[in-house]
Amino acid sequence: MRMSYKKNGNKPLKTPQLSVLALALGMALHPMAADASSHREAPFIAKFPQVDASDFYLFNSYEPNRDGYVTLLANYIPVQAAYGGPNYFPLDSNAVYEIHIDNDGDVVEDISFQFRFSDALTQSGEPLSFDVNGVTVTSVLKNAGAISAGSEPGLSHAESYTLDVVTGGRRSGNATAVTNQLDGTANFRKPFDNAGNKTFGESGYGSYADSFIYDINVPGCSMPGRVFAGQRYEAFKISLGEVFDLVNLVPIEGDSTPGAGDSGGFPGGVTQDPDRNTLAENNVTTLALEVHSSCLTGSGDVIGAWTTASLPQASILNPDATFERPEVVGGPLVQVSRLSNPLVNELVIGYDRKDAFNSSEPANDGQFLDFVTNPVLPLILDSLFRDAVNTTLGASIENLAPSNFPRQDLVTAFLTGFSGVNQFADAVPGEMLRLNTAIPATPKMQQQPLGLAAGDLAGFPNGRRPGDDVVDIALRVVMGALCHDLPLGEGGDPVNLGICAPEDAPVGNVPFTDGAPLSAADLNNRFPYLLTPYAGSPVDAALPTPEA
Repeated sequence: MRMSYKKNGNKPLKTPQLSVLALALGMALHPMAADASSHREAPFIAKFPQVDASDFYLFNSYEPNRDGYVTLLANYIPVQAAYGGPNYFPLDSNAVYEIHIDNDGDVVEDISFQFRFSDALTQSGEPLSFDVNGVTVTSVLKNAGAISAGSEPGLSHAESYTLDVVTGGRRSGNATAVTNQLDGTANFRKPFDNAGNKTFGESGYGSYADSFIYDINVPGCSMPGRVFAGQRYEAFKISLGEVFDLVNLVPIEGDSTPGAGDSGGFPGGVTQDPDRNTLAENNVTTLALEVHSSCLTGSGDVIGAWTTASLPQASILNPDATFERPEVVGGPLVQVSRLSNPLVNELVIGYDRKDAFNSSEPANDGQFLDFVTNPVLPLILDSLFRDAVNTTLGASIENLAPSNFPRQDLVTAFLTGFSGVNQFADAVPGEMLRLNTAIPATPKMQQQPLGLAAGDLAGFPNGRRPGDDVVDIALRVVMGALCHDLPLGEGGDPVNLGICAPEDAPVGNVPFTDGAPLSAADLNNRFPYLLTPYAGSPVDAALPTPEA
């Protein structure tokens, strides 16, 4: 079936009408067809979970006494069940995981940080073995003994990595090794995943994992940095099952007490509830970097960034597989995963082009422009619910979807950044997270989950912090929130960005939400910010909580 938009020919809706319209939507949007982040955003990448990027964060560090630093977090291997032994979740030793920085606005990388992982049978390189009745037999488990910081006698599989900084093109530039500030070596260890409370004993997983945070010397940078690669608790929160079940909820901020009608929400709307987070018992693997902004920026204060993972083009399976050689790989590296702004591939890019987007680079994003300027998601929402809303209101609204074509508001949000906030002097379009490193970080407990839309200039889409509720933000932006006033003036006064007008987006100020709350209060206040991972055992393990 082919659907089409119409321009809204009605007169502009005034604020009371918008409130009534939001109420009507709260009564009508059930069920609702949409899409959201499952962390498996394209058909092909689902075959390669080890190189599937789930989230990318870029923000000015808000840990106390880290002014001037930028934190970059690239999450991989989505939806990890904490009990996923006996292999748990190693990274791919054939892959190259990269974080790219554009510091001159041409949407081409100027700096790339390249992670390469290696596997070994224990730190010594020899398999863990036991004497069984006088016969030496290797261990059957990945971990066969207690583990703590500096002591891993029962670990059968040790992961390590190198980190290079490449200036210029990622494949043609000059690569120099990052080194450990403590001993000058260029090899770093990755901690074993959180198998459970018995494995890590009284000292706990937190102190063990912290021993793998390294102070580093960054080539070409006079300031030291930090690096960590390991399992973390999933910070992304979403009511995932309901979203994919044609969004089996009313996705509008509801009353805290159903039927009360006086709490600012809408009767029948979804109530914010941490239990709505389907990913509450899942982990991810995080590549975390902290680098001083002076070592990332160019002639200005704005940088753009994205993460990718690439694999060798050819792979031949070994019919007599060994731990060291299960396959033979060769050929040039091929990019199979890409991520910067959240939910772009899920909510914006067409299904038949999602794999192409994963293999593309920001400089080539012109091929996807129609998906941004003429988005399909608002059309789906409009086609499903326009009649119900009109019936409820007794109105004749011609469409609920924004009508400002081409959607320059989405071009600004995803492809160019905002003038005066995170836009380069030459606003070359390309899909990157853009961060103004000169805008001071907002302290943890003062951060607004809705970021820029709530007047917090240090939040998404000026970079992205782990506590930014990007599901709610993305839903609202796609439905036209940037056409309405935002609290960006002095003292939080409302300001219209001038990209589009309120009448262009009839439901642009409706508080769309999935009802799974997220805020900076859910995170730690220090690098790498994401919490220690959910434990694989016992079955009733408590959910991770932020440090005091």
